[in-house]
Amino acid sequence: MRLARTTALLAALALLAPAGSTSAAPAGQITWGVHISLAPTYFDPAETPGLITPFMVLYALHDAVAKPMPGQAFAPSLAESWTQSKDGLVWEFVLRKNVRFHNGEPVTAEDVKFSFERYRGTAAKLLHDKVAAVDAADPLRVRFKLKKPWPDFLTFYATPATGAAWVVPKKYVEKVGDEGFKKAPVGAGPYKFVAFKPGVELVLEAYEGYWRKAPEVKTLVLRVIPDEATRLAALKRGEVDIAYSITGPLAEELKRTAGLTLKPTYMPFTSWLVPVDQWDPKSPWHDKRVRQAANLAIDRDAINQASYLGLSRVTANIVPHQMEYFWQAPAPRFDAAQARKLLAEAGYPNGFDAGELSGDMIYGTAIGEPAANYLNAAGIRVRLRLMERAAYYAEYGEKKLRGVLYTGSAAFGNAATRLETYVVGGGRYVYGSSPDIDGLFAEQVNETNPRVRQQVLHRIQQMVHERAMAIPVMETAFLNGVGGRVDNHGLNVITGFAYSAPYEDLTIRKK
Repeated sequence: MRLARTTALLAALALLAPAGSTSAAPAGQITWGVHISLAPTYFDPAETPGLITPFMVLYALHDAVAKPMPGQAFAPSLAESWTQSKDGLVWEFVLRKNVRFHNGEPVTAEDVKFSFERYRGTAAKLLHDKVAAVDAADPLRVRFKLKKPWPDFLTFYATPATGAAWVVPKKYVEKVGDEGFKKAPVGAGPYKFVAFKPGVELVLEAYEGYWRKAPEVKTLVLRVIPDEATRLAALKRGEVDIAYSITGPLAEELKRTAGLTLKPTYMPFTSWLVPVDQWDPKSPWHDKRVRQAANLAIDRDAINQASYLGLSRVTANIVPHQMEYFWQAPAPRFDAAQARKLLAEAGYPNGFDAGELSGDMIYGTAIGEPAANYLNAAGIRVRLRLMERAAYYAEYGEKKLRGVLYTGSAAFGNAATRLETYVVGGGRYVYGSSPDIDGLFAEQVNETNPRVRQQVLHRIQQMVHERAMAIPVMETAFLNGVGGRVDNHGLNVITGFAYSAPYEDLTIRKK
């Protein structure tokens, strides 16, 4: 077998003993003002929904076979190394010795196998279809046997494109059941579950037995503060140390406030609208001219300036530019007159009632609301409906919503992972698909020539653009506020990651 990913000694030592490690007992507390309502589904890696949101919790409570870490896209974590067979069909992971879950049970190959087999989140069907078997060869060695060579195995398995590589304790889950696990999760991460008050806060405590290093901060509190102005006020008063997602005039106010720092993070995060009724021949959205009109009706630059201080990047593709196999679409245009002309040509000179534009309360406000205003101005009359984030994406994934939906994703991966979730038939958030696109996607899955794969994935993105299947808005910057008490806040430390991490490296300023 050959080494698939370089796990050089220096990288391994850096992970085992990062700079600034200390033998002192964990002390102090860091509190976040969190922009979304935390839900128990985020405590279980098996339910990861194709969003970056759950990893805010997973990086604390749990650990993965491999995951992105500072300077490494595929960092050895619970696995110290892995190899791939010459025929590309077998991936073998060697687990670290003496790693334990928070309840004292050892992390074994059986736990890795169990966690993969119970995984039911985004891309679960694709992963399970591609993997012929998972064998726990011995307590510290697990083998994944593929049906065919699959170039994207690690991308789908070992990045936050999915939660499939995050490991939970088999015996404990079997004892308490899925619902019991979400009420009292046990993981192998740097922090242990202490308490959760729905709609209020999640409290975590340092796990000093964490294999990489004992955390320096004793207590982490993720406090739910859905209102943006209230989050900023809490940051100003010192009630929270970091406030996620501050936009618009409040972000300007944050920049001007002495003692606070505006910290944008940049992720593979695209935001777009999708008219899910386009697959209904009776819907106005079935006419491509209507969808083209909607794309022309939205002033993306104005939304960027108003909501994100111009720090985001307008786009005409749902795949972000930093992802492998990205295709550069023509720059989007704002042309309200041409939008109204296209509507008239499609038979709607007076516009039409497009029903609801649904979204989550965070980005549905910052992006969905102004987008709705532009659509209304063009004659595409929509009524904004905002929901709590976890509930919204649950209904979205269950195909219960109609009309126009705001969506977005900062999940890791490449163009294939993004298209699988949002464009290709059978994807978690796909309401309808095109046989030719589905066929092209199936064609590239097992293609081992990167140049050929790129051509096919570029063609799919081009087809999505030409057919106006989506209404891309921007690659969204994530604006955060940091108070003066925190030394290492962990923002922008892991390339492309939205939130503070790794949690075990965070520090508080010494008085």
